[in-house]
Amino acid sequence: MIKTIKDIEYLKDVKVIMTCDFNVPLVEGKVANDYRLKIIRPTLDHLFLGGAKVILIGHIQSPEGDNLSLAPVATYLQRWGYKIHLAENPRELAKLVANWPEGEILMLENIRNFAGEKENDPKFAKELASLADIYVNEAFSVSHRPHASIIGLPKFLPSYAGLEFADEVSHLSKAFQPAHPFLFILGGAKFSTKLPLLEKFLGLADKVFVGGALASDLFKAKGCEVGKSVVSDGSVDLSTYVNNPKILLPLDVTDDSGKEYSPNNFPKVGRMTDSGSKTVEMLKEEIKHAQFILWNGPLGIYEDGFKKATLDMAESIAHATHGSVTSVLGGGDTLAAIAELGLAHKITFMSGAGGAMLEFLAKGSLVGIEALEEAGNRE
Repeated sequence: MIKTIKDIEYLKDVKVIMTCDFNVPLVEGKVANDYRLKIIRPTLDHLFLGGAKVILIGHIQSPEGDNLSLAPVATYLQRWGYKIHLAENPRELAKLVANWPEGEILMLENIRNFAGEKENDPKFAKELASLADIYVNEAFSVSHRPHASIIGLPKFLPSYAGLEFADEVSHLSKAFQPAHPFLFILGGAKFSTKLPLLEKFLGLADKVFVGGALASDLFKAKGCEVGKSVVSDGSVDLSTYVNNPKILLPLDVTDDSGKEYSPNNFPKVGRMTDSGSKTVEMLKEEIKHAQFILWNGPLGIYEDGFKKATLDMAESIAHATHGSVTSVLGGGDTLAAIAELGLAHKITFMSGAGGAMLEFLAKGSLVGIEALEEAGNRE
């Protein structure tokens, strides 16, 4: 059991170093999507208003993977009334800690700028830990990374989970002991990364719908024509899945023109872009009977505008108010569909964790969780 910030008995003047996921998209130097920032606010408010002295660390990257400055994030956080002082490096941060500016929150520039972060160098972790009394992890979405800010710092400080971190663990864990009927909807691409999920949840779910590019892989394995559809490189053996009675595949698919085809009659020159209307109706029926719904990944090529089936599914799940149905959703395009429809308030829990969500669901833990558990066991 990991401890949360609610277990911290005393905060007044306690120095807290908190890891956050600041990896938000920027447009013209400004935060374009603030979802990952909003979810840390309850933890930040709890610590700061409780009298703690807070140091924020995290990373931000361009779509190409280049490290960027956290200055736009610091500017955004000041909207909440906080005074943010951005330190360029650990040495400058140490000077600020020694003479802490009154009423300010300190933030270290992009943690991935510094040698020792990705390597989890104990010297680097110890250097950061020396600046604080307590460590808080509020970056569940990065907690599958064995970096110094995730697994190094907990070795040197009393360690706690943030409120959002704890919510991610609590809600995602429900998938391991779900209410039944349990419907698992798995979409998107990259079968090699999602195969562990399929294997695990075939043993837990009552029905597993496979859509998106993942469905093209299974259609190909069944001997169906997939045309120019996105498929894996063939290194994954799917023969054991194609006839599994728990797996549901699209009853129809669309091509680039939006025309619907049976998977058994798809043209060689086309590509599968979305699930069709018969598939959506089939899933709506499954949703009517489900008590637990776990969904990750779009039903079509969402980024190219083929989003109708995904939006229809999002709306159906959001309005599945029968009984005590629980809905847990994750994945960037899945959350985008819910946001586009303005139905987030009708979803039980939305995970913004991306790859960490997939790994947690597949393995039941993350290195960041294990680091917090080990820290708790030392106390």
